Amino acid sequence: MDVRITPETLVPRLGELLIERGLLGSKDLKAALEFQQDKIANGEPCLIGQALVELGFVDQYSIDEIVTVQIFQLQHKLEQTNRELEQRVAERTAELEKALLKLTELNQLKSNFISNISHELRTPLTHIKGYLDILSDRSLGPLTTLQEEAIDVLVRSEDRLEQLIDDLIQFSLAVRGELSLSLQPLEIRQLVDAYLPQTIKKAKAKGIDLEVTIPVGLPKIYADEGKMQWVFNQLLDNGIKFTPTGGQVRFSAQREMDFVEFTVSDSGIGIPEERIKEIFEPFHQLDGSVTRRYSGIGLGLAMVHHILEAHGSALDVDSSPDQGTRFSFSLPVVGSNDDG
Repeated sequence: MDVRITPETLVPRLGELLIERGLLGSKDLKAALEFQQDKIANGEPCLIGQALVELGFVDQYSIDEIVTVQIFQLQHKLEQTNRELEQRVAERTAELEKALLKLTELNQLKSNFISNISHELRTPLTHIKGYLDILSDRSLGPLTTLQEEAIDVLVRSEDRLEQLIDDLIQFSLAVRGELSLSLQPLEIRQLVDAYLPQTIKKAKAKGIDLEVTIPVGLPKIYADEGKMQWVFNQLLDNGIKFTPTGGQVRFSAQREMDFVEFTVSDSGIGIPEERIKEIFEPFHQLDGSVTRRYSGIGLGLAMVHHILEAHGSALDVDSSPDQGTRFSFSLPVVGSNDDG
């Protein structure tokens, strides 16, 4: 049933308003409502105001007056509500801007602190490393078997601490937008060979089968040599860390049109799909318990993300629990339209 839109249709409780104004009695309103229902039942659209006028209980002028006053009141209420909403939005926006500014300041302070403390730690660490090297090559005299074992433990711990400090410094630069790149044509085999002996040593020590596949004749890529070596090393270290003894870690590179696609996969513990995004959060470990099984401060993959993003690339992750993890990304070959 179609109802013609009139001012009266915009005003609720017309009958009650007429009673409040003393223009209508409750019995007349009841009679008008029954009259209206009868009309509607017979297929005749009928508003309550129309019924009141037809029954002679109220004249049209009174209906129009009440409707007009009510519309003005509703308009005033709507304007008042809009003003209150605008004020609340403005206040909330100001609060959010203030909170964002505070958060930005805190992030800057944190980044500066990390950078400063990392650089301060490097000096004594350099001295420690130097004396460990002197002891290791027996420049200060012969070593017993127990002393050699102790020095080996110290060297591994120093290497780990040095890596952590480098991670912190690189992360602080990335957060402050100071992650600069020195892009140049690079041979992929040379990039990998620079860190491969150390990676092979780690894999053997843990009983991991490491396989590296780099086809002959791959073109050069455009990348920052140091940063990309760091990415490769981090992804392989990550695979070795989270793969149990007897597992496999694979590194491969293959050309895909104007790009070379790099893949690092493992047969390790895997990551639940709903938690994959968490691995890129700085200082975050999926196992955050005090007794967690795997060491680290949760910066490695966060930095990989920053470095690849600076190269115009992105890290794809495919993983599931107990099925291993596959990381992959692409870089442009020299001479392509994307090599900068």
